[in-house]
Amino acid sequence: MKCASCKLQPKNKCDKEGFDCTGGKYALDEYDEDVNKDYHRLSGHFQAVHGNNLTRLDEVILLAKRMGYQRIGLAFCVGLTEEAAILEEILSKHFEVYSACCKIGGLKKEDYDVPKVKEDKVEILCDPILQAKVLNQKKTDLNLEIGLCVGHDMLFAKYSEAPVTTFAVKDRVLGHNPLAICYSSYLRKKFKNKKYE
Repeated sequence: MKCASCKLQPKNKCDKEGFDCTGGKYALDEYDEDVNKDYHRLSGHFQAVHGNNLTRLDEVILLAKRMGYQRIGLAFCVGLTEEAAILEEILSKHFEVYSACCKIGGLKKEDYDVPKVKEDKVEILCDPILQAKVLNQKKTDLNLEIGLCVGHDMLFAKYSEAPVTTFAVKDRVLGHNPLAICYSSYLRKKFKNKKYE
């Protein structure tokens, strides 16, 4: 499938008419599982009741409250410490909040064959697996991933026992807004022609 480049006006076909391009060959029994049913139903419910007027933080709080969650975990990049502290303060009004910074393990880059930026300095590598284990130990019900590096975010999600939702993605160049590439004709042109090795 190539839905993103579909010429059949997918907004009309998929969104308005409920057109099934797969021909119905996928049985979606997974939606019958309790937690899947709840996540799926609540997400649709919020959009129906609130339209497009909820922030991502509103959605997280409402979903967690409706699911009866009490403990929220924050796995954040050290570069977003201030943002994580603000979220922790807001979320703490509703839940027990635990947070784990990406550098908590004190892993040295040289021990993992990762090049340093400055050879004469100690440089610490992120430890997303330990972030997950620390939050697992606190028995969090839901974890928010805040600006972890690509790859580290995948490891965190893999080792987290609680479900993970991304609250913010890291993009230092574009102010943590990677979709800017889609909205800027200059950036679109640049990336369409960019070569990688």
